[in-house]
Amino acid sequence: MGIGARRVFRLSLSTALALMVAYSLPLIMPFIAPAFGFMLAAPPKPAMGPKGLLGLLLVLCLMLGTGLLLIPVLNYYPATGLLLVLAGLFGANYISLNLGKGPVGALLTVGVAMISMVGTLSYALALVVIQELLICIAIGVLSHWLVYPLFPEDPGPAPQPPAPQPQQSRWLATRATLIVFPSFLLGLTNPTFYAPIIMKSVALGQQATETHARDAGRELLGSTFVAGLLAILFWFALKLAPTLWLFFLLTLAFGLFVTPRFYGVVSSRHPPTFWLNAMVTMFILIGPAVADSANGKDPYKAFVVRMSLFVGVTLYAWLAINFLEWLRARGQAKRPVAAVVEVSP
Repeated sequence: MGIGARRVFRLSLSTALALMVAYSLPLIMPFIAPAFGFMLAAPPKPAMGPKGLLGLLLVLCLMLGTGLLLIPVLNYYPATGLLLVLAGLFGANYISLNLGKGPVGALLTVGVAMISMVGTLSYALALVVIQELLICIAIGVLSHWLVYPLFPEDPGPAPQPPAPQPQQSRWLATRATLIVFPSFLLGLTNPTFYAPIIMKSVALGQQATETHARDAGRELLGSTFVAGLLAILFWFALKLAPTLWLFFLLTLAFGLFVTPRFYGVVSSRHPPTFWLNAMVTMFILIGPAVADSANGKDPYKAFVVRMSLFVGVTLYAWLAINFLEWLRARGQAKRPVAAVVEVSP
């Protein structure tokens, strides 16, 4: 089997396995496991080792614990608390970009925003969310461990991404932070309802770091609408026989559709970040819909509301990217003129 086919089967199967294990457990947000399992297993390299998993969980515990410390500050000193959250989001995005730890940075961003947001509603609920985040991440990594021996990478060192420029990393981290922060402010009004919006905005922030301003509208909006279409098809297929086994098989089937385009095995006009965001967004839409159906709520009305919010968040991200790039270009254009004025007598 060629390396491209191995990567496709490995990522699709590990994601489906993470979903099946998560939905077998009594978790509140089991859809986090396949979403972040997909992100963690997407890089074409060997599975994370036990030391790497332990280190990741320890770092997450530290960052999520910081989110808990922000809860009383947000409650009693809201202005200071918001500034600290803003700084935490920037630090998480900078780790993602400058250290080349995209999935880890996304996890830290979700942790800082979601834990502090949910904690303003209930400290006990924030502890439950931390526990579920750690369990779901462990499920995603363990699923990758089980599948990787079946579809390994070719022997040899893994390709290393080019070293990022510190100044560019700071700028992209600022841009990603300003995309996530308004969603955090919105989530403070109703933390339980807007929790999926945080995950969507984090996915948009990660995608925006690799998207040029001229292509932002097509990639950000396009991937969101593709995710909505995939979620609709997934939902009606699942209704034929709503069982865990069909849930697993549908996840595997949709993964086999998306991952060849993600890895370039099947030609696509869209970059890998487009398909990554589409797959993650599909899980964010399907997971709450399944929970709404199980709790006796109307999943169709909730889907329309969530999809509308996702489109609104995506439109904001697109406008923010173009506005920030315009400000940056304007500042760079004025800089040489200022230098000439300073030198002239």
